Amino acid sequence: MSAMTETSTSRADLLGGLEQEVGVMIRRIRRVIGERARAVHPELQSSSYLMLTWLTQHGAQRSSAMVESLGIDKGAISRQVQHLLDLGLVDRTPDPDDGRATLISISAAAAERITEVKHDRRRWLDERLGDWPDQDLSEFVRMLASYNAALDA
Repeated sequence: MSAMTETSTSRADLLGGLEQEVGVMIRRIRRVIGERARAVHPELQSSSYLMLTWLTQHGAQRSSAMVESLGIDKGAISRQVQHLLDLGLVDRTPDPDDGRATLISISAAAAERITEVKHDRRRWLDERLGDWPDQDLSEFVRMLASYNAALDA
């Protein structure tokens, strides 16, 4: 076998291992998102939880901004916003810049629950990764960010 083939095979094996591990991570993330959603509210759907956490990070937003940023169609955004309103997890207020539009923001109760869930999640992660030195954790975060940036390019 030539050096080129050995290198290609080795790289292919590495990429296959990467795909496998990312697949495990995706399945875990899907499960964890569902658990976190139910921790915020027993009837909260996973997709609406993701919107709620996005609103937590970005503050009050028009639905159109959510459509653009989240890459979800207008109808799905509307249904998720209604779901969140029904559960009392978001508030809708008139947009001060445009009286025809409304802003969606996280409710005080939801903000409190999201904060609790975030602290619980970080505590859980710290328990699982407690034996990782800070340098290893820092390098993993850096490499994961680099991986994500490469796939976004």
